Amino acid sequence: MRLLGRFVKLLLGLVLFGVGIWLGLQAHLGVGPWDVLHGGLAKHLGTPFGRTSIGVSVVVLLIAVAARVRPGIGTVLNVLVIGAVIDVLLATSLLDGGGDAPMALRLLTTASGILSVALGSALYLGAHLGPGPRDGLMVAIHQRTGWTVGTARAALECTVLVIGVLLGGPVGIGTVAFALGIGPAVQLAFQLLRQTPVRRPVEAPA
Repeated sequence: MRLLGRFVKLLLGLVLFGVGIWLGLQAHLGVGPWDVLHGGLAKHLGTPFGRTSIGVSVVVLLIAVAARVRPGIGTVLNVLVIGAVIDVLLATSLLDGGGDAPMALRLLTTASGILSVALGSALYLGAHLGPGPRDGLMVAIHQRTGWTVGTARAALECTVLVIGVLLGGPVGIGTVAFALGIGPAVQLAFQLLRQTPVRRPVEAPA
């Protein structure tokens, strides 16, 4: 039952993560660094946004595995579920025309997207069934270079952001808001949902 509960938590977290990215896209104010890359690639390849995200995730996962970062079931589902949720929502008429909405509503939609990504992150990471492929790549860079995890993450996200901008991805004030707000938002989500990013070891009986 505990494993089933963790699996449900994982799926709910991934769905919320995908909803958050979709909200950011519908606000038309820019999205997070990785999604700027996905948007730029989708624009040039002519593929749906979510499917492009899945393709990038597969490549990132293979690189992380080659660097000997062990994936879990959560890693595989991260690759598939988030992109599928985005494409399903984009295929509906929900929030269509968001770019023409009043700025206050677009900012609220962006903030809601960041909150949804944060809640989703806390849930899927709190399930402890494997990190996302991008987190795995960050760990691989950390292990291979000796950089701190923070430095590895910053270098990785700056790199994909630059590539995404060059490809014409959806960058804007929302990108800045995501970059500055996602860390505190995830921390708050962990506290509100009483999740732990690292699984506590089981104490041996005295």
